[in-house]
Amino acid sequence: MIRVFPIIFVLLWSSAFITTKPIVDNSDPFAALAFRFFFVAIGFYIFSLYSNQSLAVNKKNLIETIFSGVLFHGLYLGGVFYSISIGMPTGIAALIVTLQPILTNILSGPILNEKVNLKQWIGVLLGFVGASLVLGIDLGSKIPLLGLIATIISLISITLSTIWQKKLSKNMPLAVSNFYQASGGCLFHVLIIIFFVEPYINFTKTFLLAMSHQIFLVSFGAFTILMFLIKKNSASKTVSIFFLIPSTSAFLAWLFLNEKLTYLDILGFIIATVGVYIATRN
Repeated sequence: MIRVFPIIFVLLWSSAFITTKPIVDNSDPFAALAFRFFFVAIGFYIFSLYSNQSLAVNKKNLIETIFSGVLFHGLYLGGVFYSISIGMPTGIAALIVTLQPILTNILSGPILNEKVNLKQWIGVLLGFVGASLVLGIDLGSKIPLLGLIATIISLISITLSTIWQKKLSKNMPLAVSNFYQASGGCLFHVLIIIFFVEPYINFTKTFLLAMSHQIFLVSFGAFTILMFLIKKNSASKTVSIFFLIPSTSAFLAWLFLNEKLTYLDILGFIIATVGVYIATRN
């Protein structure tokens, strides 16, 4: 069963891109994320109690886990949503964030003492080439400075959160960790709302369906699988599967939204798959 977890993760995480637009079209990004992680936190809280997992943690682990949630659920997702909302081209934003496995490989050595060999680097670079083919770059697009800064912050945040989570993964049960991380993400977005934005949410049927998908399938499903994979494997190997997200998202958009699937998308998927296989095999 564990062998199929990466496949399930890629499918669930990629599906989030299909439901992001209906959410952003009907809400302020930070209000939507606060709403999402409020219910995610409640869900993991109930599951922790139901499974008799103690929520009592020492102060150090509590602060570190909440900080990890702020990095991943707050700065990473908030940065991406904000950058796109002010005009950052989606493809360029996605391509910048797709640099995450490369940055993780660079940092996992000095921080986690993980050895990244030549084979992994070849796989990672092939993965990035494959993802780049799918995403493409419109060099004529105007890139807002704040959008670029927000996207770079997102890249750094998801990288540091992944590495940080690897260090924390043995300190507490997964559901408890996810509860505190979701709480940290929710708190971050609430503070953004209080001090910087005027929140709004239009509770349309489309919004509720899209939000339900992201709460149950993405946050409860995909994120939990990701945390499990990080706990069981090296951070550098785990994050390489992110290179499959752009091509899988393109396929799902073709399947469910009738968007065009090009030969370049298929070629990118093949190259990225080969790269991930090389980077993750023992």
